[in-house]
Amino acid sequence: MPKQNDFEQHIESWSKIIEERNTIDPKLYPQHNIKRGLRNENGTGVLVGITRVGSVIGYRKENDVKIPIDGQLFYRGYNLFDLVEGFQKEKRLGFEETIYLLLFGKCPNAQELMEFNQALEIRRELPRNYKEDVIIKIPAPNIMNKLQRAILTLYSYDENPDDVSVNNVLRQSIDLIAKLPLLAAYSYQVKRHAFNHESLVIHRPIKGVGTAENFLHLIRPDGRYTREEVETLDLLLVLQAEHGGGNNSSFATHVVSSTGTDTYSAIATALGSLKGPKHGGANKMVAEMFANIKAAVGLNYTDDKLRTYLRRILSKEAFDQKGLLYGLGHAVYTLSDPRAIILKQKAEQLALHKDRIKEYNLYADIERIGCELLNEKVKNDNAMAANVDFYAGFVMDMLNIPEDLYTPVFAISRIAGWSAHRLEQILDDKIMRPAYITLGDEQTYYPLEERK
Repeated sequence: MPKQNDFEQHIESWSKIIEERNTIDPKLYPQHNIKRGLRNENGTGVLVGITRVGSVIGYRKENDVKIPIDGQLFYRGYNLFDLVEGFQKEKRLGFEETIYLLLFGKCPNAQELMEFNQALEIRRELPRNYKEDVIIKIPAPNIMNKLQRAILTLYSYDENPDDVSVNNVLRQSIDLIAKLPLLAAYSYQVKRHAFNHESLVIHRPIKGVGTAENFLHLIRPDGRYTREEVETLDLLLVLQAEHGGGNNSSFATHVVSSTGTDTYSAIATALGSLKGPKHGGANKMVAEMFANIKAAVGLNYTDDKLRTYLRRILSKEAFDQKGLLYGLGHAVYTLSDPRAIILKQKAEQLALHKDRIKEYNLYADIERIGCELLNEKVKNDNAMAANVDFYAGFVMDMLNIPEDLYTPVFAISRIAGWSAHRLEQILDDKIMRPAYITLGDEQTYYPLEERK
Protein backbone atom coordinates (compact mmCIF):
# COMPACT_ATOMS: atom_id res chain seq x y z
CA MET A 1 0.00 0.00 0.00
CA PRO A 2 1.55 3.37 -1.02
CA LYS A 3 2.22 5.76 1.86
CA GLN A 4 2.30 9.54 2.11
CA ASN A 5 6.04 9.46 2.82
CA ASP A 6 6.58 7.53 -0.41
CA PHE A 7 4.71 10.23 -2.29
CA GLU A 8 6.81 12.99 -0.76
CA GLN A 9 10.03 11.16 -1.66
CA HIS A 10 8.82 10.73 -5.23
CA ILE A 11 8.04 14.43 -5.47
CA GLU A 12 11.54 15.31 -4.29
CA SER A 13 13.24 13.04 -6.82
CA TRP A 14 10.87 14.04 -9.63
CA SER A 15 11.56 17.71 -8.89
CA LYS A 16 15.26 17.15 -9.49
CA ILE A 17 14.44 15.62 -12.87
CA ILE A 18 12.26 18.63 -13.72
CA GLU A 19 15.04 21.06 -12.80
CA GLU A 20 17.66 19.07 -14.74
CA ARG A 21 15.61 18.78 -17.93
CA ASN A 22 13.89 22.17 -17.96
CA THR A 23 16.45 24.75 -16.81
CA ILE A 24 17.43 26.96 -19.75
CA ASP A 25 20.91 28.47 -19.81
CA PRO A 26 20.44 32.29 -19.96
CA LYS A 27 23.37 32.51 -22.40
CA LEU A 28 21.21 30.81 -25.04
CA TYR A 29 18.80 33.74 -25.28
CA PRO A 30 21.17 36.27 -26.89
CA GLN A 31 22.66 33.51 -29.06
CA HIS A 32 19.25 32.99 -30.65
CA ASN A 33 18.31 36.70 -30.54
CA ILE A 34 15.47 35.93 -28.13
CA LYS A 35 14.10 38.77 -26.00
CA ARG A 36 14.00 37.07 -22.62
CA GLY A 37 11.06 38.28 -20.57
CA LEU A 38 10.03 40.35 -23.60
CA ARG A 39 12.86 42.74 -22.74
CA ASN A 40 15.52 44.11 -25.07
CA GLU A 41 19.14 43.85 -23.98
CA ASN A 42 19.14 47.50 -22.88
CA GLY A 43 16.19 46.82 -20.57
CA THR A 44 13.48 48.41 -22.71
CA GLY A 45 10.30 46.49 -23.46
CA VAL A 46 9.75 44.65 -26.74
CA LEU A 47 6.97 46.29 -28.74
CA VAL A 48 4.11 43.80 -29.08
CA GLY A 49 1.01 45.96 -29.44
CA ILE A 50 -0.68 49.33 -29.67
CA THR A 51 -2.93 50.90 -27.03
CA ARG A 52 -4.75 54.16 -26.41
CA VAL A 53 -5.50 53.40 -22.77
CA GLY A 54 -2.32 54.35 -20.92
CA SER A 55 1.24 55.47 -21.53
CA VAL A 56 4.29 54.98 -19.31
CA ILE A 57 7.38 57.09 -20.01
CA GLY A 58 10.48 56.41 -17.93
CA TYR A 59 13.38 57.14 -20.25
CA ARG A 60 14.33 58.36 -23.69
CA LYS A 61 16.54 56.56 -26.20
CA GLU A 62 19.54 57.95 -28.06
CA ASN A 63 21.44 55.60 -30.39
CA ASP A 64 19.69 52.67 -28.69
CA VAL A 65 20.94 53.82 -25.28
CA LYS A 66 18.41 54.31 -22.49
CA ILE A 67 18.68 57.82 -21.00
CA PRO A 68 17.08 58.20 -17.53
CA ILE A 69 14.42 60.92 -17.15
CA ASP A 70 11.73 61.77 -14.63
CA GLY A 71 8.85 59.39 -15.18
CA GLN A 72 5.47 60.34 -16.59
CA LEU A 73 2.21 58.40 -16.61
CA PHE A 74 -0.73 59.23 -18.86
CA TYR A 75 -4.30 57.96 -18.65
CA ARG A 76 -5.90 58.34 -22.09
CA GLY A 77 -3.48 61.19 -22.83
CA TYR A 78 -4.03 63.00 -19.51
CA ASN A 79 -0.96 63.47 -17.34
CA LEU A 80 -1.45 61.77 -13.96
CA PHE A 81 -0.19 64.86 -12.13
CA ASP A 82 -2.86 66.98 -13.86
CA LEU A 83 -5.63 64.49 -13.10
CA VAL A 84 -4.78 64.31 -9.41
CA GLU A 85 -4.31 68.07 -9.09
CA GLY A 86 -7.65 68.60 -10.85
CA PHE A 87 -9.93 66.64 -8.53
CA GLN A 88 -7.96 67.55 -5.41
CA LYS A 89 -8.29 71.29 -6.17
CA GLU A 90 -12.05 70.82 -6.42
CA LYS A 91 -11.98 68.79 -3.18
CA ARG A 92 -13.53 65.80 -4.92
CA LEU A 93 -12.72 62.11 -4.94
CA GLY A 94 -11.25 60.94 -8.22
CA PHE A 95 -11.45 57.18 -8.63
CA GLU A 96 -14.86 56.91 -10.29
CA GLU A 97 -13.94 59.71 -12.68
CA THR A 98 -10.73 57.81 -13.47
CA ILE A 99 -12.65 54.61 -14.22
CA TYR A 100 -14.91 56.54 -16.60
CA LEU A 101 -11.90 58.11 -18.32
CA LEU A 102 -10.17 54.76 -18.82
CA LEU A 103 -13.27 53.02 -20.15
CA PHE A 104 -14.57 55.74 -22.45
CA GLY A 105 -11.46 57.75 -23.32
CA LYS A 106 -12.81 61.09 -22.10
CA CYS A 107 -13.28 62.92 -18.84
CA PRO A 108 -16.97 62.92 -17.84
CA ASN A 109 -18.99 66.07 -17.33
CA ALA A 110 -21.04 66.41 -14.14
CA GLN A 111 -24.11 64.69 -15.60
CA GLU A 112 -22.11 61.80 -17.07
CA LEU A 113 -20.22 61.27 -13.81
CA MET A 114 -23.46 61.25 -11.81
CA GLU A 115 -25.01 58.67 -14.15
CA PHE A 116 -21.88 56.51 -14.01
CA ASN A 117 -21.82 56.63 -10.22
CA GLN A 118 -25.45 55.56 -10.19
CA ALA A 119 -24.66 52.63 -12.50
CA LEU A 120 -21.87 51.48 -10.17
CA GLU A 121 -24.18 51.79 -7.17
CA ILE A 122 -26.88 49.69 -8.84
CA ARG A 123 -24.35 46.93 -9.55
CA ARG A 124 -22.74 47.16 -6.09
CA GLU A 125 -24.61 44.10 -4.87
CA LEU A 126 -24.20 40.32 -5.15
CA PRO A 127 -26.65 37.71 -6.46
CA ARG A 128 -29.15 36.21 -4.05
CA ASN A 129 -27.50 33.79 -1.56
CA TYR A 130 -24.10 34.40 -3.23
CA LYS A 131 -22.38 35.49 0.00
CA GLU A 132 -23.54 32.38 1.79
CA ASP A 133 -23.01 29.83 -1.00
CA VAL A 134 -19.81 31.09 -2.60
CA ILE A 135 -17.95 33.21 -0.03
CA ILE A 136 -18.90 32.06 3.47
CA LYS A 137 -19.06 28.33 2.74
CA ILE A 138 -15.72 28.21 0.90
CA PRO A 139 -13.16 30.33 2.82
CA ALA A 140 -9.60 30.68 1.50
CA PRO A 141 -6.35 31.64 3.26
CA ASN A 142 -5.32 33.95 0.40
CA ILE A 143 -7.79 36.61 -0.72
CA MET A 144 -6.40 36.83 -4.27
CA ASN A 145 -7.13 33.16 -4.91
CA LYS A 146 -10.55 33.61 -3.39
CA LEU A 147 -11.21 36.54 -5.74
CA GLN A 148 -10.31 34.39 -8.75
CA ARG A 149 -12.79 31.74 -7.67
CA ALA A 150 -15.46 34.31 -6.89
CA ILE A 151 -15.07 36.02 -10.27
CA LEU A 152 -15.24 32.71 -12.12
CA THR A 153 -18.34 31.72 -10.14
CA LEU A 154 -20.12 34.90 -11.25
CA TYR A 155 -19.97 33.45 -14.77
CA SER A 156 -22.71 31.02 -13.71
CA TYR A 157 -24.97 33.88 -12.63
CA ASP A 158 -24.67 35.71 -15.96
CA GLU A 159 -27.47 35.01 -18.44
CA ASN A 160 -25.18 35.90 -21.36
CA PRO A 161 -21.62 35.15 -20.16
CA ASP A 162 -19.86 34.28 -23.44
CA ASP A 163 -21.02 37.17 -25.62
CA VAL A 164 -17.93 39.24 -26.46
CA SER A 165 -19.74 42.13 -28.12
CA VAL A 166 -18.71 45.57 -26.86
CA ASN A 167 -22.02 46.29 -25.15
CA ASN A 168 -22.01 42.96 -23.29
CA VAL A 169 -18.36 43.17 -22.24
CA LEU A 170 -18.93 46.75 -21.09
CA ARG A 171 -21.91 45.59 -19.02
CA GLN A 172 -19.81 42.83 -17.47
CA SER A 173 -16.89 45.18 -16.85
CA ILE A 174 -18.93 47.77 -14.97
CA ASP A 175 -20.56 44.95 -13.01
CA LEU A 176 -17.21 43.48 -11.94
CA ILE A 177 -15.67 46.89 -11.16
CA ALA A 178 -18.60 47.53 -8.81
CA LYS A 179 -18.57 44.07 -7.22
CA LEU A 180 -14.84 43.47 -6.72
CA PRO A 181 -14.56 45.63 -3.53
CA LEU A 182 -17.44 43.65 -2.01
CA LEU A 183 -15.88 40.34 -2.96
CA ALA A 184 -12.54 41.38 -1.42
CA ALA A 185 -14.03 42.75 1.79
CA TYR A 186 -16.36 39.80 2.38
CA SER A 187 -13.64 37.27 1.52
CA TYR A 188 -11.37 38.92 4.06
CA GLN A 189 -14.03 38.89 6.78
CA VAL A 190 -14.71 35.20 6.14
CA LYS A 191 -10.98 34.43 6.16
CA ARG A 192 -10.67 36.12 9.59
CA HIS A 193 -13.60 34.11 10.86
CA ALA A 194 -12.55 30.73 9.43
CA PHE A 195 -8.79 30.81 9.96
CA ASN A 196 -8.25 33.38 12.74
CA HIS A 197 -11.37 32.41 14.75
CA GLU A 198 -12.59 36.01 14.96
CA SER A 199 -16.15 37.27 14.83
CA LEU A 200 -17.76 37.40 11.39
CA VAL A 201 -18.77 40.97 10.52
CA ILE A 202 -20.65 41.54 7.27
CA HIS A 203 -21.86 45.04 6.38
CA ARG A 204 -24.03 46.03 3.48
CA PRO A 205 -22.70 48.70 1.07
CA ILE A 206 -23.69 52.30 1.75
CA LYS A 207 -25.83 54.13 -0.77
CA GLY A 208 -24.68 57.47 -2.13
CA VAL A 209 -20.93 57.00 -1.61
CA GLY A 210 -18.16 55.65 -3.82
CA THR A 211 -15.62 52.85 -3.88
CA ALA A 212 -13.19 54.14 -1.25
CA GLU A 213 -15.88 54.93 1.34
CA ASN A 214 -17.63 51.62 0.82
CA PHE A 215 -14.47 49.56 1.05
CA LEU A 216 -13.39 51.14 4.35
CA HIS A 217 -16.94 50.70 5.66
CA LEU A 218 -17.02 47.02 4.65
CA ILE A 219 -13.67 45.99 6.19
CA ARG A 220 -14.08 47.74 9.55
CA PRO A 221 -16.17 46.23 12.35
CA ASP A 222 -17.63 49.63 13.25
CA GLY A 223 -17.90 50.68 9.59
CA ARG A 224 -16.50 54.14 10.37
CA TYR A 225 -13.88 56.20 8.56
CA THR A 226 -12.61 59.78 8.32
CA ARG A 227 -12.59 62.07 5.30
CA GLU A 228 -8.77 62.03 5.24
CA GLU A 229 -8.75 58.23 5.17
CA VAL A 230 -11.22 58.17 2.28
CA GLU A 231 -9.22 60.75 0.31
CA THR A 232 -6.01 58.79 0.86
CA LEU A 233 -7.47 55.46 -0.26
CA ASP A 234 -9.20 57.12 -3.22
CA LEU A 235 -5.86 58.62 -4.28
CA LEU A 236 -4.14 55.24 -4.03
CA LEU A 237 -6.86 53.70 -6.21
CA VAL A 238 -6.36 56.42 -8.82
CA LEU A 239 -2.59 55.95 -8.85
CA GLN A 240 -2.83 52.18 -9.39
CA ALA A 241 -5.73 52.13 -11.87
CA GLU A 242 -3.68 51.84 -15.05
CA HIS A 243 -0.09 51.38 -16.17
CA GLY A 244 -0.03 50.80 -19.91
CA GLY A 245 -0.54 47.57 -21.83
CA GLY A 246 2.91 46.20 -21.05
CA ASN A 247 2.57 45.52 -17.33
CA ASN A 248 2.21 41.81 -16.68
CA SER A 249 -1.46 41.66 -15.65
CA SER A 250 -2.70 44.01 -18.38
CA PHE A 251 -0.66 42.12 -20.96
CA ALA A 252 -2.13 38.87 -19.64
CA THR A 253 -5.58 40.41 -20.10
CA HIS A 254 -4.72 41.24 -23.72
CA VAL A 255 -3.38 37.73 -24.37
CA VAL A 256 -6.37 35.80 -23.07
CA SER A 257 -8.87 38.31 -24.47
CA SER A 258 -7.35 37.81 -27.92
CA THR A 259 -8.61 34.20 -27.85
CA GLY A 260 -12.23 35.33 -27.62
CA THR A 261 -12.66 34.02 -24.09
CA ASP A 262 -15.25 35.38 -21.64
CA THR A 263 -14.75 38.39 -19.37
CA TYR A 264 -14.74 36.34 -16.16
CA SER A 265 -11.88 34.15 -17.41
CA ALA A 266 -9.93 37.22 -18.54
CA ILE A 267 -10.22 39.03 -15.19
CA ALA A 268 -9.42 35.84 -13.25
CA THR A 269 -6.25 35.57 -15.34
CA ALA A 270 -5.30 39.15 -14.52
CA LEU A 271 -5.85 38.47 -10.82
CA GLY A 272 -3.53 35.47 -10.98
CA SER A 273 -0.85 37.62 -12.57
CA LEU A 274 -1.25 40.45 -10.06
CA LYS A 275 -0.91 38.12 -7.10
CA GLY A 276 2.77 37.42 -7.82
CA PRO A 277 5.38 39.12 -5.61
CA LYS A 278 7.15 40.44 -8.73
CA HIS A 279 3.98 42.35 -9.66
CA GLY A 280 1.08 43.39 -7.40
CA GLY A 281 2.27 41.35 -4.46
CA ALA A 282 5.32 43.59 -4.15
CA ASN A 283 3.56 46.03 -1.80
CA LYS A 284 3.22 43.26 0.80
CA MET A 285 6.89 42.33 0.36
CA VAL A 286 7.86 45.95 1.01
CA ALA A 287 5.87 45.93 4.24
CA GLU A 288 7.54 42.71 5.39
CA MET A 289 10.98 44.06 4.46
CA PHE A 290 10.32 47.31 6.34
CA ALA A 291 9.27 45.43 9.48
CA ASN A 292 12.49 43.43 9.27
CA ILE A 293 14.63 46.55 8.82
CA LYS A 294 12.87 48.41 11.63
CA ALA A 295 13.46 45.48 13.99
CA ALA A 296 17.15 45.39 13.00
CA VAL A 297 18.07 49.10 13.16
CA GLY A 298 15.29 50.64 15.27
CA LEU A 299 13.77 54.08 14.76
CA ASN A 300 16.77 55.94 16.24
CA TYR A 301 19.18 54.54 13.66
CA THR A 302 22.13 56.27 12.01
CA ASP A 303 22.78 56.41 8.28
CA ASP A 304 25.79 54.14 8.71
CA LYS A 305 23.81 51.51 10.61
CA LEU A 306 21.01 51.56 8.03
CA ARG A 307 23.45 51.42 5.11
CA THR A 308 25.25 48.45 6.66
CA TYR A 309 22.03 46.51 7.09
CA LEU A 310 20.81 47.31 3.57
CA ARG A 311 24.14 46.02 2.24
CA ARG A 312 23.48 42.79 4.15
CA ILE A 313 20.09 42.46 2.47
CA LEU A 314 21.66 43.05 -0.95
CA SER A 315 24.32 40.46 -0.14
CA LYS A 316 21.60 37.89 0.67
CA GLU A 317 22.66 37.82 4.32
CA ALA A 318 19.48 39.34 5.77
CA PHE A 319 15.69 39.45 5.39
CA ASP A 320 14.62 36.80 2.82
CA GLN A 321 18.14 36.07 1.47
CA LYS A 322 17.10 36.98 -2.08
CA GLY A 323 19.27 40.09 -2.38
CA LEU A 324 16.37 42.40 -3.26
CA LEU A 325 15.28 45.77 -1.92
CA TYR A 326 11.57 45.56 -2.65
CA GLY A 327 9.86 48.68 -3.95
CA LEU A 328 13.07 50.19 -5.33
CA GLY A 329 13.65 50.18 -9.07
CA HIS A 330 11.20 49.60 -11.91
CA ALA A 331 11.16 47.94 -15.30
CA VAL A 332 10.35 51.25 -17.04
CA TYR A 333 10.86 54.20 -14.68
CA THR A 334 14.39 55.42 -14.03
CA LEU A 335 14.83 58.74 -12.20
CA SER A 336 11.35 58.70 -10.65
CA ASP A 337 7.96 57.02 -10.59
CA PRO A 338 5.27 59.74 -10.70
CA ARG A 339 2.93 57.57 -8.64
CA ALA A 340 5.53 57.24 -5.89
CA ILE A 341 6.14 61.00 -5.86
CA ILE A 342 2.43 61.71 -5.32
CA LEU A 343 1.94 58.93 -2.78
CA LYS A 344 5.06 59.86 -0.82
CA GLN A 345 3.66 63.36 -0.23
CA LYS A 346 0.37 61.87 0.99
CA ALA A 347 2.22 59.36 3.17
CA GLU A 348 4.12 62.15 4.93
CA GLN A 349 0.91 64.11 5.60
CA LEU A 350 -0.86 61.04 6.95
CA ALA A 351 2.16 60.02 9.06
CA LEU A 352 2.14 63.44 10.74
CA HIS A 353 -1.54 63.10 11.59
CA LYS A 354 -1.18 59.48 12.73
CA ASP A 355 1.95 60.21 14.84
CA ARG A 356 4.09 57.88 12.71
CA ILE A 357 6.56 60.34 11.27
CA LYS A 358 9.58 58.34 12.53
CA GLU A 359 8.45 55.39 10.46
CA TYR A 360 7.95 57.64 7.45
CA ASN A 361 11.49 58.99 7.91
CA LEU A 362 12.84 55.43 7.95
CA TYR A 363 11.00 54.70 4.70
CA ALA A 364 12.43 57.85 3.13
CA ASP A 365 15.95 56.96 4.25
CA ILE A 366 15.64 53.39 2.98
CA GLU A 367 14.63 54.89 -0.35
CA ARG A 368 17.54 57.34 -0.38
CA ILE A 369 20.30 54.99 0.78
CA GLY A 370 18.87 51.93 -0.96
CA CYS A 371 18.81 53.67 -4.32
CA GLU A 372 22.39 54.81 -3.80
CA LEU A 373 23.48 51.23 -3.16
CA LEU A 374 21.52 49.87 -6.11
CA ASN A 375 22.92 52.49 -8.46
CA GLU A 376 26.41 51.34 -7.49
CA LYS A 377 25.57 47.87 -8.80
CA VAL A 378 23.79 48.59 -12.09
CA LYS A 379 24.79 50.03 -15.45
CA ASN A 380 24.80 53.79 -16.01
CA ASP A 381 21.63 53.67 -18.13
CA ASN A 382 19.57 52.12 -15.31
CA ALA A 383 19.03 54.66 -12.55
CA MET A 384 17.01 53.50 -9.53
CA ALA A 385 14.09 55.16 -7.77
CA ALA A 386 11.22 54.13 -5.52
CA ASN A 387 8.16 52.75 -7.27
CA VAL A 388 4.54 53.04 -6.13
CA ASP A 389 4.72 49.78 -4.15
CA PHE A 390 7.34 51.25 -1.82
CA TYR A 391 4.92 53.62 -0.05
CA ALA A 392 1.65 51.81 -0.83
CA GLY A 393 1.97 49.28 1.98
CA PHE A 394 2.86 51.97 4.53
CA VAL A 395 -0.12 54.07 3.47
CA MET A 396 -2.47 51.09 3.75
CA ASP A 397 -1.03 50.21 7.15
CA MET A 398 -1.77 53.75 8.36
CA LEU A 399 -5.32 53.27 7.02
CA ASN A 400 -5.60 50.10 9.13
CA ILE A 401 -6.00 47.99 6.00
CA PRO A 402 -4.61 44.53 6.86
CA GLU A 403 -1.80 42.99 4.81
CA ASP A 404 -4.18 40.32 3.53
CA LEU A 405 -5.88 43.09 1.54
CA TYR A 406 -2.85 44.95 0.17
CA THR A 407 -2.80 43.17 -3.19
CA PRO A 408 -6.64 42.94 -3.39
CA VAL A 409 -6.75 46.74 -3.04
CA PHE A 410 -4.39 46.91 -6.01
CA ALA A 411 -6.82 44.65 -7.90
CA ILE A 412 -9.83 46.80 -6.97
CA SER A 413 -7.97 49.68 -8.58
CA ARG A 414 -6.38 47.96 -11.58
CA ILE A 415 -9.57 46.23 -12.75
CA ALA A 416 -10.40 49.62 -14.29
CA GLY A 417 -7.34 49.40 -16.52
CA TRP A 418 -7.84 45.69 -17.23
CA SER A 419 -11.40 46.36 -18.38
CA ALA A 420 -10.28 49.18 -20.66
CA HIS A 421 -7.59 46.99 -22.21
CA ARG A 422 -10.02 44.10 -22.68
CA LEU A 423 -12.52 46.36 -24.45
CA GLU A 424 -9.69 47.52 -26.69
CA GLN A 425 -8.50 43.97 -27.41
CA ILE A 426 -11.87 42.48 -28.38
CA LEU A 427 -12.02 44.95 -31.28
CA ASP A 428 -8.92 43.24 -32.76
CA ASP A 429 -9.61 39.77 -34.22
CA LYS A 430 -5.96 38.65 -34.22
CA ILE A 431 -5.04 36.03 -31.60
CA MET A 432 -1.70 36.57 -29.82
CA ARG A 433 0.70 33.72 -30.46
CA PRO A 434 4.43 34.31 -29.99
CA ALA A 435 7.11 31.81 -31.09
CA TYR A 436 9.51 29.71 -29.03
CA ILE A 437 12.68 27.90 -30.04
CA THR A 438 12.66 24.25 -28.96
CA LEU A 439 15.84 22.72 -27.56
CA GLY A 440 16.79 19.04 -27.59
CA ASP A 441 17.55 16.38 -30.18
CA GLU A 442 14.96 14.13 -31.75
CA GLN A 443 14.42 11.03 -29.61
CA THR A 444 13.85 7.39 -30.49
CA TYR A 445 10.83 5.76 -28.90
CA TYR A 446 11.59 2.38 -27.22
CA PRO A 447 9.08 -0.19 -25.92
CA LEU A 448 8.55 -0.08 -22.17
CA GLU A 449 10.54 -3.30 -21.46
CA GLU A 450 13.61 -1.93 -23.29
CA ARG A 451 13.90 1.30 -21.32
CA LYS A 452 16.49 1.74 -18.59
